[in-house]
Parts: sequence; structure tokens; C-alpha cells
Amino acid sequence: MKKVAYFPGCTLKTKAKELDRYARKSAEALGFYLDEIENWQCCGGVFTTSRNEIATKLSSVRALADAQKKNQTLITVCSACHNVIKQTNHAMQTDEEFALKVNNYLGAGNEYDGKTKVLHYLEYLRDEVGFEEVAKKVVKPLTGKKIAAYYGCLLLRPNSVMAMDDPENPTIIENLIKALGGEAVVYPYRNECCGGYIALEDADSAKKKSTSVVASARSHGAEIIVTACPLCKYNLEKNNPEAKVVYFTDLLAEALGVKEDGNE
Repeated sequence: MKKVAYFPGCTLKTKAKELDRYARKSAEALGFYLDEIENWQCCGGVFTTSRNEIATKLSSVRALADAQKKNQTLITVCSACHNVIKQTNHAMQTDEEFALKVNNYLGAGNEYDGKTKVLHYLEYLRDEVGFEEVAKKVVKPLTGKKIAAYYGCLLLRPNSVMAMDDPENPTIIENLIKALGGEAVVYPYRNECCGGYIALEDADSAKKKSTSVVASARSHGAEIIVTACPLCKYNLEKNNPEAKVVYFTDLLAEALGVKEDGNE
């Protein structure tokens, strides 16, 4: 079974355990193994744009270096972790001054040159496994389920670095939904911000944003909203308790027949 380096991140060990659990189960059902990096540390949650900010990016660099030593692709599942790690990797590739400061801090023998390939789990399914192959492994198709993909901010932007999909008209989650036998609902607010990062300082604005997302999905017939971001899921559910919001790995595991009975 092919191994890929895996950075789970903090939330997948606490509030989003099902995102992690079903990512692992589904991976094995599809023929690859998520090889969790030893002694990983929090990615920081946000990529700071200051070139002088080194400390918050070191955990990402260490994870990237670990994957490179094993000659493995680095896989992430959480949207925030993926954004931070991929932007850090891009900075190591394109900003010589930043890379020099980081490697001076890491010390001789621990340098990193930016060569690790970073993919989100969704990208790995699309580009390495192939959605056609995923469809062949489906044993419990999501027939009749109207599912709306919610991308949020971090999965697609900045597009020049993330390069996962068209940030204005993405299709990667919709194509996964179709491969799993579900009906993908396309709606205007699927790539708008849920207000997650302003929830503490401006709860009303955050509520307005997340409510607009759910209302938009429902107005187009969605019964389920699927996301890859723990913060998005929390914010959508908090402000719309009647909405059914699940992780994409939950639906994937269900369709592949590896989801535990009664664990919704």
C-alpha cells in the first residue's frame, strides 16, 4: 500500500476527529496509507504575511522536511492547515531571504529546499487516485442525496499559490459528490467566507455571512452541506443549528462502506 506523509493538525485530534478518522479509513479502502508525521506541531492556523515572521512557520517547514526525507507527498485534510503549509512551502521556494532565515534557524543538516509536493486530500483523490477509480470503489452510492459543496476561503485562495481549482467556479468537491453517486448542488455562495475569523470580534457579521451561505444552498435544493474546514463547519452549524453540515470524508466513508453504523 502506497504511503503518503500526513499532517493531521490540532483540530482533527480534538473537535474534528471524524474528519481525521474517515480520511484514514477511506484512504485504506482506496489503496493508500496516511503516514502521520511524528512529533508534528500546530501549523499556526493562519499564514502570516510578514516576511520577518519566522517562528509561526517553523512547524510547517519541519513537516515539509520530514516528508521530503521520506520521499513522500505531504497530504493535509484541514483547509486551514493546508493553506498554511502550502503557502509556507511556496515562500521557501520563491523567497530567498525568508528561506535563508528559516534554514539558518533550523541549523546545518536540517535545511529544507522547498521540494516537497503538497496536496490536499481532495487533490490526491482527483489527481493521484482519480475520481473514476473512487467511483468504482463505491458500495453504498449517495443516490438521491442533494449535496452542496462549501469551499469557504482557505481551500482556494490565494489561487496563485493554492492552485487547486478555479477560485470563482470550483468543481473538485462537486465532482467527488458525483463520483459517490450523489447530486451536486451548485449555488452562488459556495466559495464565500463564512465569517469564521471574525466570529469573536463581530459575531453579528459572522452570523450574517454563515446564514447567507446556508440560505443560498437551501434555496437551490441542498439537503446537506459538505466542507473540508472545521472552522467553517463550526460557524455554519452554530448560526444555523437546523442545517446538516458534514465533512467530505464522512460522505466518502459512507459511500465506500467504511463508516461505522450509527455514527452520523
